[in-house]
Amino acid sequence: MPEQSLYELLGGAAAVLKLAHAWHERVLADEIVAHAFSHGFHPQHTERLAAYWAEAWGGPSTYSQQYGSESSVVRMHSGHGPHEEMDRRAIRCFDSAMSDVAIEDLALRRALHDYFAWATTASMAGYPRSADDVPDKLRIPRWSLNGPME
Repeated sequence: MPEQSLYELLGGAAAVLKLAHAWHERVLADEIVAHAFSHGFHPQHTERLAAYWAEAWGGPSTYSQQYGSESSVVRMHSGHGPHEEMDRRAIRCFDSAMSDVAIEDLALRRALHDYFAWATTASMAGYPRSADDVPDKLRIPRWSLNGPME
């Protein structure tokens, strides 16, 4: 029997969207992380974020089919120089958001935390000098209870 995906373990689309809303509220309330949104953001930011996370966590490929690629996401986060304090605080906001939406399963929390910490500090922070450095055709990384799948 195949292992359930993080998407399934979390509870599907509605649960991922709920977590994305909780995280977004947390970061907008954080004086350091909110700076990343000071220029404004897409009106469906939370829905797009949820679609991205859902795809990374084994759910439908809605993000790739409707919104963009991993390359486009990484480009949005690139060219802003190093921002370790912002990254640490964004990760703390994510951990708090998991509590806000009552994710209690410790293995699921650990896997989601590990994914978010990796995505924040490695994938999204991998091109601090310029968005032009991001390669084309990056694929959204897949994550499971055991970590990266590819």
